[in-house]
Amino acid sequence: MNRILHSQLAGVGALALAAPLVLASGTARAEVSSTITVASDYDFRGITQSALSPALQGSLDWEGESGLYAGIWGSNIDFGQDPGEDFDGEDFETVDLNVEVDFILGYAADFTEGFGYDVGATYYKYLGNDGDKGSADFDYLEFYAGLGITQYASTKLWYSPDFSNSGESAWYLEVNGDIPLAWGIGLALHAGYNAGDYWSSDEIGLDEFYDYSVGLTRTFGRFDFAVKYIDGSDLKEADCSKSSVLCPGDDKVLSSEAKAFISVSTTFPWAKQE
Repeated sequence: MNRILHSQLAGVGALALAAPLVLASGTARAEVSSTITVASDYDFRGITQSALSPALQGSLDWEGESGLYAGIWGSNIDFGQDPGEDFDGEDFETVDLNVEVDFILGYAADFTEGFGYDVGATYYKYLGNDGDKGSADFDYLEFYAGLGITQYASTKLWYSPDFSNSGESAWYLEVNGDIPLAWGIGLALHAGYNAGDYWSSDEIGLDEFYDYSVGLTRTFGRFDFAVKYIDGSDLKEADCSKSSVLCPGDDKVLSSEAKAFISVSTTFPWAKQE
């Protein structure tokens, strides 16, 4: 697929790895963990990365006593196929990327009890058949800085000077809430906002793009369940459900349509149950 489509994405590889790294306390004991997730879709900032198909995701995470942490996070992806045509119209080998892997390095600590910060960087790597002459090089680096306010609210700003290897910068601001309800149920709230030179470039032609979700979470034994409703701006330029020219015959690739989302995850090593 062409750069207009791929540059909407940022995600992570699938080898039985998943779930973002949690905020590491400066007094936390060094440990290694892994989270496995099965989801009805790989959603990234309101855009499907798996063509609205199920995703197997996972993570391998390390957290040090100082607050330093590192990890690998991954998922299967489906961006459709691109014939690999370059800017001069010459056809190269077909591009078919199917795995995305993130390499994460960061530092997190508390200012005071219940008020902490999290800074770091993520490198996004796309794997599969990337065509001839590097015609599908969409790997890029993104930096982030976040604040956590008790365990109920957090915000994070992401910035890439070369979003999806497009030559244009982009940033993303997100606000998240996790509000406990009755019977062990949690209310999960999310709102995100994209902006920057990439989004207003001639290729994309948008001044902004936002997404939001509302959901419920519940833990049963060693498994965490989530059900969400996800929606946001309609990304018509790269949404294959709205453009038969960009994605002939496939109306699910890169869809930004509203959708229901379900996931179940578990983290190893399993703690002893009381």
